[in-house]
Amino acid sequence: MSADAFTRMKPNVLLLIGCFHIGGAETQLVQLGKLLLEDDRYNVRMACFETVGALYPEATRLFGAIPEFPLDSFYNRNMLAQTRRFSAYLREQQIDVIHTEGFYTNIFGMTGATLARTPARIAFRGETGELRTDAQKRVERFSYRLAHVVHANSEAVRRLLIEEGVNAKKIEVVYNGLDMARVSVPQGTRREDLIAALNLPSAPRRRFVTIVANMRHAVKDQATFLRAARRVRETVPDAAFILAGEGELMDSLRALAAELGLDGEAHFIGRCERVAELLALSEACVLSSKAEGFSNSILEYMAASRPVVATDVGGAHEVIVEGETGYLVPAGDDETMAARLIALLSDEERARQMGARGREIVEQKFSAAAQLANTESLYERVLARRTRAAAPNAAVSGAPREDV
Repeated sequence: MSADAFTRMKPNVLLLIGCFHIGGAETQLVQLGKLLLEDDRYNVRMACFETVGALYPEATRLFGAIPEFPLDSFYNRNMLAQTRRFSAYLREQQIDVIHTEGFYTNIFGMTGATLARTPARIAFRGETGELRTDAQKRVERFSYRLAHVVHANSEAVRRLLIEEGVNAKKIEVVYNGLDMARVSVPQGTRREDLIAALNLPSAPRRRFVTIVANMRHAVKDQATFLRAARRVRETVPDAAFILAGEGELMDSLRALAAELGLDGEAHFIGRCERVAELLALSEACVLSSKAEGFSNSILEYMAASRPVVATDVGGAHEVIVEGETGYLVPAGDDETMAARLIALLSDEERARQMGARGREIVEQKFSAAAQLANTESLYERVLARRTRAAAPNAAVSGAPREDV
């Protein structure tokens, strides 16, 4: 790799995503691409495994045609063929920085980028739960060896990576960011209009408690939210509950809601395109996950000035200030979750103050502008280090030799 590739006026960045279903990592990567394009300091491209999912139209609007490298296994000839295609694509496009979004893209992306001698290779880790088999952990560890940096989206993820044996010097924390406009509704919007927009019942009047989480993975644990909801209803009879998200677990969660006596009070609204309206209608918001990296939902709740009750997992405690912007509860503890929600619903002024303070924190630390600035700073540092490594008398070239 010539020194010219490192010093090009606008380095070329490739964002590698698995698919375009709505999820935390996928949403953040598409948002990051948009921010990078608007800032115009990098030439930005996106590639994927599958061109499916609700985020795909937005991605094609931003990036145009998105090359696809379809995989059906990591252990067959197609994997080898796609890796060669991908490596050739990286060389042809003169990619300087590759940034992946999760387990599968880490493995494929870091392997192909190492073969292509891509100057800056950035893998990503965004969750803390026990979601990997031992074999998967070994393979992912190998991908981290090939990376120059492992991007963690919280200090909690950083600590976990260190516990798993990744060299602390290789890990960089860049928090998720939020476009504040995403959760803003015009001033003067009437409650009746919000209810109509979300197709919710207008009578009798209800105070809504909301959770936004996909229903594809049991780790989101909406079951604990529903059990807490039953407890809340016993004390706050005008409370009702909104579950936004889609996935194959919806039917079983509906059945649980019915079993708990929440028919008519637990509203499953599917994938929500009108997040701003949903949160404006909500009195309090919940995260019930058993594991997370850094929750986008928490940022949205707080940016919308809503107090939060969240399980103390992943990076939740890095954004929620206990008793100031919301409450942290143990995972699976529906009794404590219910008690905190009852406290918020019983003191509307206190809840309003918590929500206002939460918005201030997101504006200060977790805005899209902060995400962009921190990501571009990361790219600059990695490229600068690789420039030094590519100097004529550098002791190391090619694949990284750092111990992890």
